[in-house]
Amino acid sequence: MDLERVFKKSSKNKTLTLFLGKRDYVDHVDNVDAVDGVVQVDPAALSGKKVYIQLACAFRYGSDDLDVIGLSFRKDIWFKKYQIYPPDHKPTQSPMHSALMKKAGEQGHPFSFQMPTNLPCSVTLQPGPGDKGKPCGVDFEVKAYIAKAANNPDEETFSKKDKCRLIIRKIQFAPDPTGTGPKADICRNFMMSDKPVYLEASLPKEIFYHGEPIPVKLKIRNETSKMVKKINILVDQTADVVLYSADRYTKNVLNQEFPDSVEASGIYEKTLTICPMLAENTEKRGLALDGRIKDEDTNMASTTVLRGGVERDVLGILVSYKIKVNLMVSSGGLLGGLTASDVTAELPFILMHPKPNGNHEIVLDNL
Repeated sequence: MDLERVFKKSSKNKTLTLFLGKRDYVDHVDNVDAVDGVVQVDPAALSGKKVYIQLACAFRYGSDDLDVIGLSFRKDIWFKKYQIYPPDHKPTQSPMHSALMKKAGEQGHPFSFQMPTNLPCSVTLQPGPGDKGKPCGVDFEVKAYIAKAANNPDEETFSKKDKCRLIIRKIQFAPDPTGTGPKADICRNFMMSDKPVYLEASLPKEIFYHGEPIPVKLKIRNETSKMVKKINILVDQTADVVLYSADRYTKNVLNQEFPDSVEASGIYEKTLTICPMLAENTEKRGLALDGRIKDEDTNMASTTVLRGGVERDVLGILVSYKIKVNLMVSSGGLLGGLTASDVTAELPFILMHPKPNGNHEIVLDNL
């Protein structure tokens, strides 16, 4: 197997080096990619201690500096560990193992973790400019460490020189398109007018990819004597924190105004295109991201795809998106601004990654 990328991280004392062939692991709904890796061990520096490898999924909610008053804001959702040296964990050799062993050499020891299917995907809540410590959210961490025993209470806090770790992400790709896109019909009556404004908004499909333009088709029939002065299209992201609290964060990620108007007794049909992007929302505290490994490798969080039979509380943070089409209707004249009213239609949609096409360049990342 030809590796597209190799990620490696060494302990401070260079006794351990952790190798992974990738950092994104795909949730295929009925199974999750195996986390196959290799740890290079220098036995001469162990002084009789053992080496363990651990994969943990954790939920962090709150600032690290609050832990000193006895409040725990980190919850382990799931973890598993193996003794890797002296060898006590012998996984079935995979092509990934073979490729990584070429990097690690004779001191390499392979490991493999199989995540259960009911774990949440990686989500990070974007910190504010003044926030310190690790951001809130769900993360996955592969850690190799040196200890006398796997669960020795005297070794719960490991020296930085005796461990190395890499953050990985569990992600989902968009399912195959199904059916037609969402559609909303609104009929709004106004005071002192016996006729309404009709608004029909629709999307050509339900699923869109990160960075893909979204065409919003509008049909407006204005039977009133009022004027539709402007059209606003907004996109809201909602993040429900369901594991540790009942918090809900709704962040507006796009607010685009169009100069189009519809005169009294007029008809309007047009498709307006929008494209919500993280680049326009980098300062919004609490915005859900698809796990943060590198700033340039991060986007707004994907929609959470719920699996049947899985309890919501286990999923940590649920992310959803909706488009709001807003018409500002005014009677005009001197009092037009004071008597203005809104007509609003909402369209839920799914925002996710497309399935990869496999075209990536080969890079060695020495992290």
